Amino acid sequence: MGKDQYTLGLDFGTNSCRALILNLNSGETEGVGAFQYPSGENGIITDPQNSFVARQHPADYLEGLPVMISRAVNKARQNNRRFSPEDIVGIGVSATSSSILPIDEKGIPLALDPEFEGNKNALVWLWKDHSATAESHQITELVKNHHPNYTKQVGGRYSSEWFWSKIAHCLQAAPEVFQAASSFVEVCDYIPAVLSGVNNYEEIKRSVCAAGHKALYNEQWGGLPDAGFLAKIHSDLGEFRTHQFSQVYNSESVAGYLSEKWAMKLGLQKGIPIAVGIVDAHAGGVGAGVKEGTLVKILGTSACDILIHPAQGNLDFIPGISGIVKDSVIPGYYGIEAGQPAAGDLLVWFVNNFVTEKYGISTDEKFKNLSALAEKITPGENSLLALDWNNGNRSILDDDQLSGLLVGQTLHTTPVDIYRALNESVCFGSRVILEHLESYSIGIESVITCGGLAFNNPLILEIMANVLRRPVHLTKQEETSAFGAALYAAVAAGFFDSVQDAQNQFCRIERTCYPDEEVSDIYNGQFELYKKLHDSFGNVDSSSQLGNVMHELKNKVRY
Repeated sequence: MGKDQYTLGLDFGTNSCRALILNLNSGETEGVGAFQYPSGENGIITDPQNSFVARQHPADYLEGLPVMISRAVNKARQNNRRFSPEDIVGIGVSATSSSILPIDEKGIPLALDPEFEGNKNALVWLWKDHSATAESHQITELVKNHHPNYTKQVGGRYSSEWFWSKIAHCLQAAPEVFQAASSFVEVCDYIPAVLSGVNNYEEIKRSVCAAGHKALYNEQWGGLPDAGFLAKIHSDLGEFRTHQFSQVYNSESVAGYLSEKWAMKLGLQKGIPIAVGIVDAHAGGVGAGVKEGTLVKILGTSACDILIHPAQGNLDFIPGISGIVKDSVIPGYYGIEAGQPAAGDLLVWFVNNFVTEKYGISTDEKFKNLSALAEKITPGENSLLALDWNNGNRSILDDDQLSGLLVGQTLHTTPVDIYRALNESVCFGSRVILEHLESYSIGIESVITCGGLAFNNPLILEIMANVLRRPVHLTKQEETSAFGAALYAAVAAGFFDSVQDAQNQFCRIERTCYPDEEVSDIYNGQFELYKKLHDSFGNVDSSSQLGNVMHELKNKVRY
């Protein structure tokens, strides 16, 4: 009997990173290992003077790599006595995006240079950092006036969460960091470069996934936005553009090969191929089994929707959709991304700040007890309705200045009532996105969910099926982003001809929640009310007097 072969999927998330070992012969996950980032609070470095700041330290990634892989290897050895790390034949990498870090000419993060110790602007600008709001508005207006095609693939507006907004803000807030940086790189591109020993920033292979969805890269206009346009944002950005990348790669491509240095650190074979990195949500879509006609909803800290559409011809502009990029998810298809920036985050915020020990001592205990009690509430019984905008609205309003709302409270409202209403709000927000996509002729035949919230919160899946009025499937694989990265690694290693072949072999559904017609009818009525709040406070309804309330509240605060 021949040896089994394995790939290693690495996923760098918001609060932690994890490694997954996939058996390429059986399709089983042999081991998973995780590492909690030690810096800041739950891995996020904030600024008490500016609530929009969210950073990470790249040292956490480097510290976490050997730890999480060692833990995954130990689990694999326990689960399969025939497993050996020397039989790992490929590595894939996914990470949050747009999470960018300034690097020097050798590709080393400035945050690791003693000169920039303690400088938050030299750290990783995490995806959820919204400090570049002014710059995002500036870029959006410049695009409208000079290059309207630039934002067609990202829904018509440019976000404060994305590549150029953050670089432009860094230039203004910390010119010493900008001037010292040879480039800024996405985390999903940085890790493969580190592992393969790249020592020149120009040799880092950039992923079409991050570049297309976050940095306005498109072959139609020769790659990145032209230097003349970027100079309109700031004169220094035009010059900066001339030194940046001009080519991108899909994740079936090889980014490099494991260096001797990192092979020794990780206990793996030198020279194994490393796939080009991919954004975590897109990797999760692949790991969950995304295909034409399927919407994959990744329910984690945030909620991200991933779809694909045949790449023959141009896909029409869809306003408010975060990205439509060729080859970003499955080569030969447009990858479509939408989402909600608060899902699990929304529930954790509520439980940690407002739920007393009456419902449990630990956070996990509180979640378990709240869910059990919330399941007993009849839909509509508590007369509560919430907007899921505590971290802004990504799709379809694309406005990070919007905020959360809870309507219908009385003196009898309990934490359980609010907990259920927040779960419902995430599902109502999901329906807004789904119906918007369908209105632009994107066919959606099935919905697959994955992510920590989907696996650990059965209540939200039940509500989701009834709100969407269609079956909602839960994928078998829990760590779908790391699993998707492992599938891409299998292609880079030559085990499969395409990632679709790997999906067909290994992606499975664990269970399905079906809608109850009576409950769905109740939620249908509530959704109409949700839409009224959505359109009024989101400034969709021009007759509403509420469209600027949330903006004005935030603008009263000076940072």
